[in-house]
Amino acid sequence: YKLDGEIMNKSLLAVFALLPLVVSAQQAKPFQYWPGTQYDGTIPTPRQVLGYEFGDRITWSGNVVRYFDTLASAVPARMKVWDYAKSWEGRRLVYGVIGSEGNMKKLPEIQAAMKKLADPRKTSATDAKRIIETMPTIVWLAYGVHGNEISSPDAAMVTAYHLLAARNDAVVNSILAHTLVILVPTQNPDGRDRFIHSFETNEGLEADPNPAAAEHQENWPAGRTNHYFFDMNRDWLSFTQPETKGHMRALLEWLPQMFVDLHEMGTDSTYYFTPEADPFNPHLTKEQRTSLTWFGKNNAKYFDKFGFSYFTREVYDAFYPGYGASWPAYFGSLAVTYENGSTRGLIVKKTDESVIEYRTTVRRHFTTSIATCETAAMHRQELLDNFWKYHVTAVDEGSKDAIREYILPRRGNVSNVDKLAQLLMDQGVEVNRAKAAFGGYPAGSYVIALAQPAKRLIRTFLDPVVSMDDAFVKAEEERRKGHKGSEIYDVTAWSVPLQFNVECIAAGTPSQGSFELLRPADMPKGSVTGSGTVAFLVPWGTNAAARFMTSALRAGLRVYSSDKAFTMDGGRKYPAGSLILKAADNPPNLADTVRTIALSSSAEVVGSETSWVDDGPNFGSRHVTWIRKVKIALAWDRPTAAGSAGAARFVIERQFGYPVTVIRTQQLATADLKEFQVIILPDSQGDSYTGVLGANGARRLKDWVQAGGTLIGVGGALQFMADPKNNLLAIQQENLALATPAEKPATPVAGAVDTGRVPGKLLTKEEDLVKATQAESELPDSLHGVLARVNVDQDLWLTVGVPQTIYALVMGRAIYTPVKLDKGFNAATFAGPDQVLASGYIWDEYRKQLAFKPFVVLQKDGRGNLIGFTGDPNYRAYLDGLNLLFVNAVFRGPGH
Repeated sequence: YKLDGEIMNKSLLAVFALLPLVVSAQQAKPFQYWPGTQYDGTIPTPRQVLGYEFGDRITWSGNVVRYFDTLASAVPARMKVWDYAKSWEGRRLVYGVIGSEGNMKKLPEIQAAMKKLADPRKTSATDAKRIIETMPTIVWLAYGVHGNEISSPDAAMVTAYHLLAARNDAVVNSILAHTLVILVPTQNPDGRDRFIHSFETNEGLEADPNPAAAEHQENWPAGRTNHYFFDMNRDWLSFTQPETKGHMRALLEWLPQMFVDLHEMGTDSTYYFTPEADPFNPHLTKEQRTSLTWFGKNNAKYFDKFGFSYFTREVYDAFYPGYGASWPAYFGSLAVTYENGSTRGLIVKKTDESVIEYRTTVRRHFTTSIATCETAAMHRQELLDNFWKYHVTAVDEGSKDAIREYILPRRGNVSNVDKLAQLLMDQGVEVNRAKAAFGGYPAGSYVIALAQPAKRLIRTFLDPVVSMDDAFVKAEEERRKGHKGSEIYDVTAWSVPLQFNVECIAAGTPSQGSFELLRPADMPKGSVTGSGTVAFLVPWGTNAAARFMTSALRAGLRVYSSDKAFTMDGGRKYPAGSLILKAADNPPNLADTVRTIALSSSAEVVGSETSWVDDGPNFGSRHVTWIRKVKIALAWDRPTAAGSAGAARFVIERQFGYPVTVIRTQQLATADLKEFQVIILPDSQGDSYTGVLGANGARRLKDWVQAGGTLIGVGGALQFMADPKNNLLAIQQENLALATPAEKPATPVAGAVDTGRVPGKLLTKEEDLVKATQAESELPDSLHGVLARVNVDQDLWLTVGVPQTIYALVMGRAIYTPVKLDKGFNAATFAGPDQVLASGYIWDEYRKQLAFKPFVVLQKDGRGNLIGFTGDPNYRAYLDGLNLLFVNAVFRGPGH
């Protein structure tokens, strides 16, 4: 049929315009991850298994694992896959082991050899030399700990395929001959799948490079974290999450000599690899620092070859030991981070107008994976030799240093003492338990000798202070002075005994007494003594007692608590807060239920055959209150900081076994709140609660409190609660306290013309410049995390069972005024200026201003309570020493 001439011309022009594109597409070479490689056609490709090529899609975590399983099934002689844990949401966590057929046949022998190298007390130098000469070195590549750092799990698949399928490749052959490669393809499947769901929900006809496009922008809480919104790259200090615990156990089974954690950073960044930036942790050895250059230089060789940009020795330091890429260093490995500029999708345009495809970021991580394995192969013997020497010197130092052992006396909050001993034991530390009292310490106390292979891990975890290099600190102060930004990457304090609030005694000579090596089965169990015909009593002051309380409430038992200490049963003293379960108020099977709960909670329970109290309040006193089975609401979604919301939920649900209702924050302004007795506002980030809840939300919360509710605010939530317009907490956030107040401007002369000029002033010294440039009103400089000493008012129901001194993590720039005594109580306040710093590095003016300011305030309003924590008591769920204070706020508030 005939076409209109104009239409025909336009159609032909369109066809001819497309011809160059067709020719170009036919001539374009396929994307190559390692140019020139010939691959074995019998090894399954991702297109055969998943339906697309490497990097063409962002692979769901289940498909990453499926591809690993498929490879292992295809070549079982050269690859095996093991499950090491499950995520909170039930997804598999696996690692794949790849090696030559010869090395794969002797995996148990290789594991045993690494354990021999790790303990020179049991291995002779001759045996070590034989192992070093004959065994492969182990390289551990860990991908995807942050779920929205997407390229590394896909790079793990490329790496596994390349190692198995590359034909006659000298690099691969060297890797397989001299190393054993272990790949963890995704450490955080829950977070990864959360990101992919967001991406695919917003994906359109074609990938959009605009970084503002919805496919690049995640909704709260984003995919970085796991189910409980934990940044698992910071969980390698107390191992609270199953994903991290399982990973740690797997590492201790293999003891690799090289550990790499592969991450992503901002879109406009290039690529970062080792060596790390200052400061370095002082417990790292010289060999661990200098060996990093081997890997950096070999990575650089390939980046130069492929035209990739990179940087080293900036931003990412090696000071905090709780990163995934830090913790392995303390069993003698090299442990490093690689960071990749992210696309957060399939394609993105950077601010310099360049466009980056997802598969390019996958290729960069794949390149460093192979380059790292090659470096390890080239330095196989040196890596094994350094691994052996690390442990030899550790034992030697532990037998000669001024500190010979640490003692954990089993007193006070014994739950936390036991937990710390268990935590150390889980990490391969040898812990001894006293069979009898010794040197003033009770039976059951723990002794950790330093003359053992884990000496440096022990010092790093238990020392009250780990200091940064003086030169770095001096430079940091100069940067701060000029408002040029900090180079401290994370917290500067993490002493686990301080965080758990347990005694840790450094001893210069080994203890004398009767001790036994602690085994997992030896950990103390709960106990019930006495018949309890009248009542069962649970002494307060331990986390185990708190776990008993929450379990009893869930079991439907009626629980009371005394706000004051009492004495009964022939002189047994019960501290304030002790629980009382009266037989007359509870079901007939009370005794059986109590025994079950005591065992699961590890609590001490005492059965009494009388209610007679020798001293203190009787069971019917007004000082004995009912602890009700509360309904807890937790603000969820913006503006809460996801990590704070997740940690609060985790502490209540998983550490104390009590359910929480999470409510979208904006619903607090409209929902019926009468069902709840407790509402928790976590720390905020970015937006304020005022912006989300508005005046109506603040008013409804105040009405709810006055009717009997307990409102708990944490960190940034206090900006909302302390806002005078909201009329909740009677405290205020402080500006920086200036040592020399800024001079007031001169009063203008009546009738004078305003020229916009000010009187001239001579600046004769640098201090004059500092004063002249000081803003009249600004917040304190933001503080990196330090552990601060806090004094507790122990005469309040909020603080029952809490020691007189506790330790809080302080960070950021929020310092609040104390509450006036006619309004409420400063339940816990920071110590004086010379005592407030317990661990870490603090700005001098911050230290002075923080002194005597509140950490916790308690305020009555009508029939309810307002409780404000100026810092987060649940931060990363490793501040176990603050658990009782938080639990008191949640469960005792409604009874008062």
